[in-house]
Amino acid sequence: MTIPKLAIVIPCYNESEALPITVARLIQLLDDMFNNGLVTNDSYILCCDDGSKDSTWKVIERLHMSDKRIKGISLAHNRGHQYALLAGLMCVKENCDAAVSIDADLQDDPQAICKMVKEFIYNDKEIVYGVRSSRKTDSWFKRNSAHAFYNLQRRLGLDTVFDHADYRLMSRRSLELLADYGECNLFLRGIIPQIGLDTAVVEYERKERIAG
Repeated sequence: MTIPKLAIVIPCYNESEALPITVARLIQLLDDMFNNGLVTNDSYILCCDDGSKDSTWKVIERLHMSDKRIKGISLAHNRGHQYALLAGLMCVKENCDAAVSIDADLQDDPQAICKMVKEFIYNDKEIVYGVRSSRKTDSWFKRNSAHAFYNLQRRLGLDTVFDHADYRLMSRRSLELLADYGECNLFLRGIIPQIGLDTAVVEYERKERIAG
């Protein structure tokens, strides 16, 4: 067993309110995981500012000054969530053993990262999907339209994971394969299942947005 160096990648757009809360939670999580022998002490967080119009980048700079494990990149223009996420993943792929992507609003339970890392360490899973355990907080319309969308994707031949957004762990090897994929119409939830490595699923309960 090798303890991995973990990178947590957060795409950010106008997240100046949420980001300090989110990063504090994730830094505490990294400390707890290090104390439990799940990650190395040089594991880190990368915030990817997607051309925000608020003070998101200044918040990232301030957080970096307080803890050098908090890093940031800034896109020159707003390109959208998928491009910001891909930019972050490509930035960390040479400097981690595994990367977890999570949104800045903490709707995805950060504690699921521990389960993802355990799947990576103990079961040799190279991609671990975070999947919602239920949609009880969604409206009837949102719940049924989401499942109809997943079913339509399946009929069109797209191998997506039900109730999975972009909360996942990827090994360094899977990141390198993603870099070679070469798709310009970016939909990571459809691309990553095509990589073909061993995968696992971790369930979590989705929460309300913390701020912003």
